[in-house]
Amino acid sequence: MLDLLCRPVDLRQPIGVGMLHRTEPLQAVAGGITANAGITMSRLGLRTGVFSYVGNDTWGQVVRENFETNGVVTTQLLRHPVEPTSTTIVTIAEDGERSFFHCVGAPRSLDADSFLDFMTLWRDTRCLLLGYYSLLPKLEDCLPEVFSELRNVGCMTALDAAGDGGTMEPLQEILPQLDVWVPSLAEARNQTGLNDPEQMIDVYRKCGAPGVLGVKLGGDQGVLLSASRGNYVHVSSCQPPGEIIDTTGAGDCFYAGLLTGLLQGRSLRDAGTLGCAAAACCVTTLGGSTGGRSLGETLAIAGLTS
Repeated sequence: MLDLLCRPVDLRQPIGVGMLHRTEPLQAVAGGITANAGITMSRLGLRTGVFSYVGNDTWGQVVRENFETNGVVTTQLLRHPVEPTSTTIVTIAEDGERSFFHCVGAPRSLDADSFLDFMTLWRDTRCLLLGYYSLLPKLEDCLPEVFSELRNVGCMTALDAAGDGGTMEPLQEILPQLDVWVPSLAEARNQTGLNDPEQMIDVYRKCGAPGVLGVKLGGDQGVLLSASRGNYVHVSSCQPPGEIIDTTGAGDCFYAGLLTGLLQGRSLRDAGTLGCAAAACCVTTLGGSTGGRSLGETLAIAGLTS
C-alpha cells in the first residue's frame, strides 16, 4: 500500500470541521507488511520480492518505484485493472503513536488462485510472510489449503495479524499449516480471550501449530517465543538507536528480523533478538519501511555477532 505520513497530530483531539492543522511536510512511502518487512529484509541482506496487487494508477507507480529503490524485486507486484492502490493516511503524534485512515483497495482481490497459480514461484521461495490476518476476506478461508501447498514445495509459511487480530475462526484451521505465527498481545488477547502470553501460545499449539509461536509484548517488554510445546523463550526489547519518531510498522519489522535470523540458522533467542533490533531501528524514522539498517548495524544493536 501507499502510506501518506502526517506528523505531528494531536491524537487526543477531534479533527473538527473547517480546522487547519499545521504539520511537517507529508511523506509518501510504500507501507504495509510487504514494504515494512520486505524492505527491511532486503536491507538485512536477503533477496526479497513482493507479491501483491496495486492499482493501475499513480499511487501504484509510486509504490513500485519505492520497492525497486530499496532492492525489492517487483516482478510479481501485479497491476489490478479495476481496483485502486491500497492507501493509508498515517497520523502520527509527537510520541510516535499513530492512527490510520485506510482504503483497502486492490489487495482485497487476492484469493487462493492468486497464490496457487504461481506454484513455480513458491518452489523457488524459502519463506512467504503474508499479512494481514483478519483483513483478507477472499483469502482467509482458503489459507489452510494455500499454506499446505506452499509447505509441500518447501516454502516456509509465516502470517501476521492486524486490526483487532480477528478470532480463532478460521485461525484454528490455518495454524497447522503455519511455520511462524507471532501476533501482538492485543491481537492474541482478542483471538484467545486470555491475558497470559504462555496460555495464548498453548491455545495455538493445541490447534496443531507445528513451528515457531510467540506473542509480541510491546515496545519495552520484548517478545515471548516458543519452538515446541511447553518451551518458552522471553526475548528482551532492544534500545532504539535514536529518538522514537513513529511506531508504525515496528511489528512488521520485528517479523523481518526474526525470519532473517531463522533463515540464517540462528537460535530462536538470537533470531528473536535480531527481530527486536529491527523493530528498534524502525521506530526512529517516519514510516514503517524507512528505518531498516544493514545486517551488521542491526546485529550490533542486537548485541549479536555475525
